[in-house]
Order: sequence, then C-alpha cells, then structure tokens
Amino acid sequence: MKFLNIIALFSLLIVFSCKNDAVNISELNEISSEIKKEIAPDSRVELFDIAFENNDKKIVLSGKTTSKKALQMLLDSLKNRNIFIENKVRVLPDTAVGNQQFAVAKNSVINIRSEAKHSAELGTQALLGMSLKVLNKEGDFYQIQTPDNYISWVDKGGIVRMTKSEFDLWNASKKVIFTEIFGFIYKEKSVENGIVSDISLGGIVQYLDEDATFYQVKMPDNTVGFLKKSEANLYENWLQTLIPSEENIEIFAKKMEGFPYLWGGTSAKGMDCSGFTKMVYLMNGFIIPRDASQQINAGKIVDENLNFADLQKGDLLFFGKKATENSKQKVTHVGIWLGNEKQEFIHASGNVHISSMDSTQPHFDEMNKNRYLGSKRYLGEKDAQIIDLKTTIDLKE
Repeated sequence: MKFLNIIALFSLLIVFSCKNDAVNISELNEISSEIKKEIAPDSRVELFDIAFENNDKKIVLSGKTTSKKALQMLLDSLKNRNIFIENKVRVLPDTAVGNQQFAVAKNSVINIRSEAKHSAELGTQALLGMSLKVLNKEGDFYQIQTPDNYISWVDKGGIVRMTKSEFDLWNASKKVIFTEIFGFIYKEKSVENGIVSDISLGGIVQYLDEDATFYQVKMPDNTVGFLKKSEANLYENWLQTLIPSEENIEIFAKKMEGFPYLWGGTSAKGMDCSGFTKMVYLMNGFIIPRDASQQINAGKIVDENLNFADLQKGDLLFFGKKATENSKQKVTHVGIWLGNEKQEFIHASGNVHISSMDSTQPHFDEMNKNRYLGSKRYLGEKDAQIIDLKTTIDLKE
C-alpha cells in the first residue's frame, strides 16, 4: 500500500510539474506578445517571431527578429523575473547572408513575394537601381527590406548582392533617373543596334558619360549601355529642381491613367491601389508606406466630418469597412483627391481611372462613397513615415 501511495504521489508531481511548465510557457508567450505589440506590431516592416519550448527541463528561446531592441527587452524582462533561458534567436541579417547584407535591384522591375517561392502572393515590387537590405536566405530566395521598410522575398536573379562598402559606393555614385513611362537601355548610341534592358518610370542607373543625345550608364550588375537623354535626367538635378506640389501630384497621377491593376504591383507595369499612390508620391520625391492600411497611419488627418469640404488636391482618401462595436476599422483601398468642382479622385481599381463623389456626375462611385473612411494630407507634413528624398537616406543597420 505504501509503495502504491509513493507511485501516486510521484505521478501527481509529474502532472503538477507539466501543468506549471504549460503555465510558464503561456506566461512567457504573453510577455513576448506585449513586447511585440509595443516594438514590432507590424510584421510587414519588423520581424519578431519568437517561440518558447521546454527542452530537457530547460527553456529554449528560438525564432528570428530584425529588432535587437525588442529581443533585448524580452531578455531583460525574463532576467528580472529570474527566468533563465537558452537564447537561440536569430537576429537578422546573420550568417545566412554573410557579409553581403545589402543589394540593388538589377531588372527594370523585380517581383517581391510574401514567401520564398515563385507561386507565393506578390507583396510588392522594386524598380531598377533601388537599394535594398538583405535579411535572410531560403534556397534561391532572399528576404529583403525595401526603402519603405517592407519585408518580403525575392528570387536571386532579381538582385545584385553587395557588401557594405560596395553598397556605399553604389549609393554615392552619380546616377540617372528614367522619367518617362517606358523605355530601353541600348547597346550603342543608337536605337537600331540592340537593347541591353528595358526600363520604366523611376528606374535608376549609374552615370558614366554623356553626349548631346545619350547618357552612357551602368546597371547594378555592371552592364553598360546608353539611355536617351530626352527620357531621363541626372538624379541630383531631377531632385534639386523637383517641386512637390498639388499640381505635380495631379500631373503624375494622370500620367498613369489607364495603367493596369496588379495586386502587389508598384510600377508602371501594373499597380494596386497603394502601389499607385506610392508611385505618384515617389515621382514627387517621397517614399511613403507600402500598403493602404499603413498609409492611413501617416500624415495629417483631414476631412473629419467625411463631407469632402476640407480636402485639397493630393490628399489621400481611404476606404474600407467602418468600425463597429465588435470589429475594428479595416482599410482596403486608397485614392488621390483631385480637388475640383466635380469632386473627382483618381485610383487604381481594375485600372487607374478617375471617379467622382458627386452623385450627379456620370462617373459617380457610389460604392466607394459608401465605404469612405477619411483622408490624410502628406504634402507639407513632417512625418517619420513620409521620407523626403531630398534628405540623406541610409538603410538602418
């Protein structure tokens, strides 16, 4: 009988121990979640994927993050609670990418996907010459971060990887920006003797030389070619003479009228609603957040009464599901206000086109008027999420 009681007590201790372990892991996950909410709430721009597990009576911390700050906060929190762990968290970028932790887009447009496979959803795009940060590697794909901090995956064929010194040299070199919708980089100073690459609006290449008709340029992979001067400009000249204004917002927006809709697209070859607004603002000298649900968090709130009375040309209009007692507001669409008597706005939906909030107009958009959530003003506003290209841009370490 005494032996049976000892067995029963031992079994109870095991169950109690397992229960405590389960509670501890749950508490640890809660601590981690709170830190994630504070430091890295949006996984599109900051990774904090952390897991706890019991391993031989030892708690092991694993996963990956791009935030040293968030990880240190977690480690300090655990230490203050006298919880000792084995830290196996990868802080990206790490040895998976070695010392080539930077890259530049080498094709006219590169497709950046939500997962490390060609069949994955298109998350965003990058233009020729765009500077990128390399975080991780899986097979033939690299996890990268674009200048708007968007994190996704690109096939190795779309980028040229660089060390920090090589990357700094690229960024410091004299550049040429392509300012027409579509064009080509030619093998020689002639449009008749072959093409090196296509190029689209906003593409950037390195300047080598020029004559009256052509720029001699070098692509990120060191391919040399010639770009028509009538379709491009020296980047510094373009930037210095660029005057962001309501009128220029409208000019570039209307240049893209008729462009096809492409989910995840942010280029002249196809764009979604927020890719369109990004492109318009890029050609006015600003890098803005990638998605509509991120863009609504930047800039100054306007039109709080939702009657369009306080809007100015260039303001961003947001649409989606309004908040209820049981659900939060959900932003699913964005457009640009044109500021005229027809209450017109331009947006990418099916293709880039102009719609109206005025029910008397033939292009009245009843659906979007009914799901209008509010507007934000970017022009003239100081905001950390609205990057002015006239200031120095350094990818964060």
